[in-house]
Amino acid sequence: QVQLVESGGGLVQAGGSLRLSCAASGRIFSRYTMGWFRQAPGKERDFVATISGTGGSTYYADSVKDRFTISRDNAKNTVSLQMNSLKPEDTAVYYCAAVYDSGRYVYTNSQNYRYWGQGTQVTVSS
Repeated sequence: QVQLVESGGGLVQAGGSLRLSCAASGRIFSRYTMGWFRQAPGKERDFVATISGTGGSTYYADSVKDRFTISRDNAKNTVSLQMNSLKPEDTAVYYCAAVYDSGRYVYTNSQNYRYWGQGTQVTVSS
């Protein structure tokens, strides 16, 4: 069983930055692929970014590419999402997700993930 706790959300003006963090419990964190998803009011949950267990592979949604960076610290069991040049359309609840595998792969489909955090609100004002 893995528990995920997100932090770092808040209110920021357009063009600003925020850094989200996700702390994970459990052993062998390096075997978990991690992902960030977001859900705006009235919309489906969308993929944002993912990173393999070893950190060697990452993948981003086109809407956040070159603005967001996903990273992980396996020694601290944490994964982060650095968000720069934020836009009002980035406003959403952001969720951290995890799935156990070999540590080499990344997944963009929410159905691949088994464990989810409670979410953290990010609001970008114009």
